[in-house]
Amino acid sequence: MKFENPVIEQRADPQVYLHTDGYYYFTASVPQYDRIELRRAKTLTGLAQPESIITAWTKPDEGAYSDLVWAPEIHYVQGRWMIYFAAAPSREIKDDLFQHRMYAIENLSADPMSPEWTFCGQVDSGIDAFCLDATVFHHQGKDYYIWAQKDPAIAGNSNLYIAEMETPTQLKLPGTLLSKPEFEWETRGFMVNEGPYLLNSHGKVWLTYSASATDENYCMGMLWVDENADLLDAVNWTKSPAPIFRTNWPEKVYGPGHSCFTKDEKGQDVLVYHARDYTEIEGDPLWDPNRHTRMKSIAWVDGFPDFGAAV
Repeated sequence: MKFENPVIEQRADPQVYLHTDGYYYFTASVPQYDRIELRRAKTLTGLAQPESIITAWTKPDEGAYSDLVWAPEIHYVQGRWMIYFAAAPSREIKDDLFQHRMYAIENLSADPMSPEWTFCGQVDSGIDAFCLDATVFHHQGKDYYIWAQKDPAIAGNSNLYIAEMETPTQLKLPGTLLSKPEFEWETRGFMVNEGPYLLNSHGKVWLTYSASATDENYCMGMLWVDENADLLDAVNWTKSPAPIFRTNWPEKVYGPGHSCFTKDEKGQDVLVYHARDYTEIEGDPLWDPNRHTRMKSIAWVDGFPDFGAAV
């Protein structure tokens, strides 16, 4: 399937969740970083003009989660609709980092578009430091929580961790360190591994993530593990030494990343990601609103995903 990109403008950190009700649910960071927006449609391209759209949650005026609401993700976990996100008490930077922690809201009704979302509280990672970009993965009867986390004992901004979930808001700790910034392409501007998302296909579990600063250096890496292996044992995972998706200079698609996976209406795997169409950014790239949501079908070659070029 070919997409007319960008599909949705000014929506960074996009996530699409295809539920058993046949709807695609979409959420992302809004430019104001002040709320969680949720929309749905029967088709992927329909998300640009959704059948319905709601504000699921708005940040409070003050407190630990009153600013910089980033990267929400919607999942159906243990019979409950959940949205996981990160937020900070302010825009102040301490020890070279923002102050984000991870939180969750839930909707106990059958319809996530109903206005019944309630705040659950913080999801404790076991490390009291900057953390964000949580995703949830159900595999062989277990639920896993994967996120980006600063460990004060490790150089850089964030690493990737995985833990099994006890409940939709409680993890079995400690988590397992899966990846940290180590290659040159992961450390341009900032030492970053973030934005993880998983796909189970062709006998393996694939985990893509984003690396480096959020300008044209932003790119995607990948880990993979046999689908029958222990996901919590880091030794079982293989890490690609090269990025698998990066800036396409001829096509003017800059800094592709913070991706997720879904399937189109015919069942073909689709990569959803954000990117800009220019490099001239004034000030911090985080405050530039024009990271647009894009989509691209994935090809499979010899059992491995081929993402091609950002388009």
